[in-house]
Amino acid sequence: MNQNDVQLSEVLFEFSSQGNYVKVVAVDPITNTEISMVGDVKAGRKALEQTAIQKLRYVIAKNRRKMQAGNSPQDDDLC
Repeated sequence: MNQNDVQLSEVLFEFSSQGNYVKVVAVDPITNTEISMVGDVKAGRKALEQTAIQKLRYVIAKNRRKMQAGNSPQDDDLC
């Protein structure tokens, strides 16, 4: 499974500014997969959203590959 094969119908975002940086949390409500990342506040909201979506797709695809291999997605602490 490639991350480009992951279709997201909806993504929930939370932005939290911390000085010159913004913490972004993105959640896929269908799979309940959540990622977090930190970006430069100067990058802009749209760029941060696109980066978060790319990471979310990567994590979902990675978890699906693990499920197909018979492993639990939680077996890997780094997602």
